[in-house]
Amino acid sequence: MKDVAAPPRASASRYSTVAIVLHWTIAALIILQVALAGRMEGPASPQVFAIIQLHKSIGITVLLLSLARLGWRLVHRPPPETYPLARWEKGLAHAVHWGFYLIMIGMPLTGWLMVSASKLPIPTLLYGAVPWPNLPGFAGMDAAAKHVWHEIGEVGHGVLAKGVWVLFALHVAGALKHQLFKPGEPVLARMAPGAVVGRWFDPRLIAIALGFVAVVAFGRLVTPPLAHTSAAPPPAAPAAEPEAPAATAEPAAEAAPAEPEPAPEKAAPVEEKAAAAPQPAKPSAWAIAPGSTLGFSTTWGDQAIEGRFKTWSGDIVFSPDALDQSKVSISIDLSSADTGDTQRDAMLPSPDWFDAAGHPKATYAADRFEAKGGGRYVAKGKLTLRGVTRPLDLPFTLKIDGDKAAVSGVTTLDRTAFGVGQGEWQSTDQIPARVKVSVNLKATRR
Repeated sequence: MKDVAAPPRASASRYSTVAIVLHWTIAALIILQVALAGRMEGPASPQVFAIIQLHKSIGITVLLLSLARLGWRLVHRPPPETYPLARWEKGLAHAVHWGFYLIMIGMPLTGWLMVSASKLPIPTLLYGAVPWPNLPGFAGMDAAAKHVWHEIGEVGHGVLAKGVWVLFALHVAGALKHQLFKPGEPVLARMAPGAVVGRWFDPRLIAIALGFVAVVAFGRLVTPPLAHTSAAPPPAAPAAEPEAPAATAEPAAEAAPAEPEPAPEKAAPVEEKAAAAPQPAKPSAWAIAPGSTLGFSTTWGDQAIEGRFKTWSGDIVFSPDALDQSKVSISIDLSSADTGDTQRDAMLPSPDWFDAAGHPKATYAADRFEAKGGGRYVAKGKLTLRGVTRPLDLPFTLKIDGDKAAVSGVTTLDRTAFGVGQGEWQSTDQIPARVKVSVNLKATRR
């Protein structure tokens, strides 16, 4: 009786180790991308933002690995097929393989195009660490042209995403057909060396299935860091000076020399008495000293956002004894906003937020002040932001010690009243309308 031949194994006909590693790595990353894409919908929360950044990083990784895989394929021919295939099977297999190259290279490129043409100039940091440039030619492009290119990238990305499902289904179905129902055609063993054709519970087949489940689970559960800090976070504002029982008053202007007291029998003229009265106090000019901070704080979802403006200046003329002559003018460079996160900070000067290109400066001017006692005051002023001017009161405490002064103030404003937050950012579900603004200022008398 003849011995029954064992199912053929793939050995000499398998792909090289480099090709195998690249194949399974890219496959896992593509599956991970699909899993992450399902979590990128919905409100623009910090979690969604972080997932998008991870999605971009993996996309560029897939692009680089796919180019390496294609280069390897062109230099190293695939192993010969040791079994006959129908003409339609060969044609379909070649179409699926080259379709995957189109997907693996085309999807990252269309995603890269969308990022490069985005109206929000968000820098790409691979895995929060490695800077990745935009496509060349988009830096100086006008908004209308960018919008067209962004639409092209978005449509192309969407079409290719649907193609992933079609190719994936054909690829897996073909591999399982040959593995389970064609004992003479060891297709799986070419990429999974040692797989035995016809064995339903082959360890390599089980490992592939478990790996697929693990990658999908990872993509659904991974929680990437919510923020990347490329530098030290903004320094904390100096602690507010303790309130003094009463603000130290400015020294009054030196009074005019008094006339000698007249003799009792001769009354002084009314004009001379008026000349002897003290002159009204005048406010002093103050220079803002190093260490002063102008900060803001809000929340994004459940994440607290603390920021500051790194560049700002002001003209201050103030005296507690001459509030009616006091005035303050502050100018803020909106492009200097710093929250400690490189990618988020790149969004703030954009038209959706501060529109620093159209309105580079915000200004606050106050010429009315109210004393509340105990070193407490309220500045009655107006804030101009994004070309919109609104009244804004700033309560503050003041302590003057000789030629040095310390001011600490906190107020809130409605960002939507100034148009800060356009498009999807107009909603206050994730980022509230009310934003806290804090001033901790040190000044010296000029």
